Amino acid sequence: MPSGVLEAFSVAFTTFFATIGPIDVAAMFAIFSGDLDAKERRLTAMRGVLVASVILFLFALLGEWILSILGISLAALRAAGGVLLLLIGIDMVAANGSGATTTTREERKEAEAKADIAVFPLATPLIAGPGAIGAVILLMAHAEGDYLQQGAVALALLLVLLVTLAALLLASRLQTLLGVTGMHMVSRVFGVLLCALAMQFLFDGIAQSGLLGAVSAPQQISG
Repeated sequence: MPSGVLEAFSVAFTTFFATIGPIDVAAMFAIFSGDLDAKERRLTAMRGVLVASVILFLFALLGEWILSILGISLAALRAAGGVLLLLIGIDMVAANGSGATTTTREERKEAEAKADIAVFPLATPLIAGPGAIGAVILLMAHAEGDYLQQGAVALALLLVLLVTLAALLLASRLQTLLGVTGMHMVSRVFGVLLCALAMQFLFDGIAQSGLLGAVSAPQQISG
């Protein structure tokens, strides 16, 4: 496997694992599905992951077209995506819940009143939230023109979704096994990695925008 493809896969897998957060999603699912029997819990988990997969892969396919329609440059997307992912990473390291990767207080209240939680809040915003959607558009656009790297990003997304499904099916056992401390530890580790990736996206976006050259040019002329 070419090194560029392997790098694209590893970066995408880490980013999707951090933004989707299979362990965090499983913990929330265990809370919301407490009144369901084992069969209903399995069906709800599979439907939720299926709906989230459709949403994320649609953005993977149509993300660049959406950007062109809105007139958003790749440099702007990289910079904005870097900022968004950085905020998510900071929240993960601090073990705080934000609306980018988890449900807000109002969303949790609404979810508790609903009988079917597969689409809301499981599929969105828990799995296919703003962070994951932004990440899939950013990573696919970053690999623009290289179909092997885009395939690696899609494969990484599929694997993380499968890991998420497995975590949902084992939600109650996973919560008991890891406990609150263990779940926060995993979240913090991937949060640190996500912060580093976010800063790289931000640096790349600023460099590609030409802002650094525009700032340094007057200095060179004056010198």
